[in-house]
Amino acid sequence: MSERLQPGDVAPAFTLQDADGNEVSLADHKGRKVIVYFYPAALTPGCTKQACDFTDNLDLLAGAGYDVLGISPDQPEKLAKFRDTESLKVTLLADPDKSVLEAYGAFGEKKNYGKTYMGVIRSTIVVDAEGKVERALYNVRATGHVAKIIKDLGI
Repeated sequence: MSERLQPGDVAPAFTLQDADGNEVSLADHKGRKVIVYFYPAALTPGCTKQACDFTDNLDLLAGAGYDVLGISPDQPEKLAKFRDTESLKVTLLADPDKSVLEAYGAFGEKKNYGKTYMGVIRSTIVVDAEGKVERALYNVRATGHVAKIIKDLGI
């Protein structure tokens, strides 16, 4: 199980493919704050709700200096379908080998209906303009999470 990040940690660098196969790096956002959120699977109810909430609040977040990146283990083709089906505006990134999920502590042991298994831990990491972790939120709920982030960040 990967270590969870703490405020003040340097956010692990990454370069992943977006829904169109273009490479996107955390370094591309240097000088801006970034909300990096990790979700289990595109085109599922909870993940759709969360992605739509981020899309609905993207202008507000961008106006406050935040970029939003959503990362899941899905392939870019599935992310493109997700984006197009739900009219998403957030940047979705593919991490099929789960290396970034693990680096951010967003992949590990989960329990569901009494079964223990390895999976994506729904998490949100807020990275400041210097590339350091400002907030690290794990086991977040899909519904209401974006509103809580906006409130907590004072936007």
